[in-house]
Amino acid sequence: MIVSVLGLGYIGLPTAVMFASHGIQVYGMEPKEEICNKLNLGEATFEEGALAGLLKQAVNKGMLRCDTVLKPADVYIIAVPTPIYENKRADVSYVEQATKNVASLLKKGHLVIIESTISPRLTETMVKPLLEMSGLKAGEDFFLAYCPERVMMGSIIYELENNARIIGGYNEASAQKAQALYKIFVKGEIYLTDLLTAEICKLTENIYRDVNIALANDLAMICEELGCNVWKVVEFANKHPRVHMHLPGPGVGGHCLAVDPWYLIEHVDGNAKLIRNAREINDQMPQFVADKVRKILPEGGKVVILGVAFKADVDDLRESPILHLIENLKQDFEVRVVDPHIEAYNLDIYDTVKDTNLLLLGVNHSIFNTYDMENICARMKQKNILDTRNFYDSKKLEALGFKVCKLGVK
Repeated sequence: MIVSVLGLGYIGLPTAVMFASHGIQVYGMEPKEEICNKLNLGEATFEEGALAGLLKQAVNKGMLRCDTVLKPADVYIIAVPTPIYENKRADVSYVEQATKNVASLLKKGHLVIIESTISPRLTETMVKPLLEMSGLKAGEDFFLAYCPERVMMGSIIYELENNARIIGGYNEASAQKAQALYKIFVKGEIYLTDLLTAEICKLTENIYRDVNIALANDLAMICEELGCNVWKVVEFANKHPRVHMHLPGPGVGGHCLAVDPWYLIEHVDGNAKLIRNAREINDQMPQFVADKVRKILPEGGKVVILGVAFKADVDDLRESPILHLIENLKQDFEVRVVDPHIEAYNLDIYDTVKDTNLLLLGVNHSIFNTYDMENICARMKQKNILDTRNFYDSKKLEALGFKVCKLGVK
């Protein structure tokens, strides 16, 4: 069996590596030649735990090869990006083009799988008709399934192997064909359903978390207004056996949580009110944090931000709320950013904080806990620190001379 994976990004590459590591010949299609060249040398294009080692082994054994054009295969997995436009509508052009590429090589008995996050019914209304332009019929001549990824950055390899998997088939035969494929490396349970249920299930998983975070962020703003500590409120509320609140922060980023709700919102008429409100609350958090900075430094000054990735301990900038925060603060402040996970921001923290008026913790990277905070404090012009993640021990920082402010605390 030969598997072709279209799109070797954050999902496509780990998926390709997993199949290759289990003895399947894999060809990857990636339109950017410089990325293909790097992958063909066995070099990962992003940080992701065990990925680098597995990729190197697969390439050295000849089980994984990248090319800028699609290679014939028995199975085609489409894992291309699905961003959103400025008007929050889904851009499915990459899925459309990838599907057309597959249609040009499609033969009887082939299996086509969509892994990209997509809008409800897109597999049946766009993907299926494009594939059937080959003259073959879905469910009769070829198999078609939607198999969304359900992984977290930083743990992708482990979760690809161990998480439960949802497979939506165009028909029962398609679902079973896809199930047999994923059983090659998936140890978790595999559940079969129809296309639409699988599509909405994928969106729902991320919407659940987005709404929960929005509740925490809304509560953080309320606690600031009322003079309470949101971190204590969440801690004690979670002592209840049926309460599991998420944590507030400077916004929600990543390609999933910050994007997936819009795929559903655009396809319902007048509904999804809670989902839309949650998105709006989370999107306004960079502005809320920026306004808090202006209260701390009413006369302006220099702000150093720790962390710009969309979450802790990854090198992924997609939809990062800190990028919006930076642009907002630049209107009134000199802004510098330190993030060892991002090459462009891998600056020396001790040089960067010289004459700083405020240190802002935006992302709770583990490495930030190794910094010499006494040294940092001594180099700052004003000793203000704004912790948006409840990352630092306030009493320890205050003992060093910092004036500590926290998101969700007046």
